[in-house]
Amino acid sequence: MSVDQDLSKVKPQVYPSKINVPYSWWAGDTAARFFAGLSEKRIEATRCECCNKVFAPPRKTCPECFAACQTWVDLALTGTVTGFTVARAARAAMGGRKLPAVFALVKLDGADTALLHVIGGCAPGDVRIGMRVKARFAEEPAGGILDILYFEPV
Repeated sequence: MSVDQDLSKVKPQVYPSKINVPYSWWAGDTAARFFAGLSEKRIEATRCECCNKVFAPPRKTCPECFAACQTWVDLALTGTVTGFTVARAARAAMGGRKLPAVFALVKLDGADTALLHVIGGCAPGDVRIGMRVKARFAEEPAGGILDILYFEPV
C-alpha cells in the first residue's frame, strides 16, 4: 500500500488466538509466611504497632501510617461479607471455577481490612452483605491462596 492511499477504507482483521506466558515471581517474606499459614489451615495477619490496625491479607508496611508491620496475629476462620459480585462469564483468572461464581470481600473476625475470595456452599442469590462466612480449606494444601477453597455460610 502506498503512502498516499486512504487507510480509512482498510477493514481491521482480527485473528483469535491464545497467549500463554508462564512466569515465576517471588512472593516475598510477608506473603510466603501468609501462604505457609494457609497450608496449615490458619489465617495470619499483620498488625501495625503504631495505629493498631490488623491487615488481612498481611502487609509489610502499614498503608495508613507507613510503619513496619512486624507483629503477626492469628485470625478467626470466620468473617463477614462486606461486598461481592457475581461473575457470569468465564475469565482466565477464575481458575476454571463453575459459573456463576461469587467473588466477595470478607472481613475476617479480628481484622480491619477485607480479603478477596470466593463464596461457595450456597447459591449466588443467597449471598448478602453482612452474611457470616467461614473458610473451607483444601484437603491437600499447595501453599497458596487457593488453600482456602472458598468461604461458606456459617
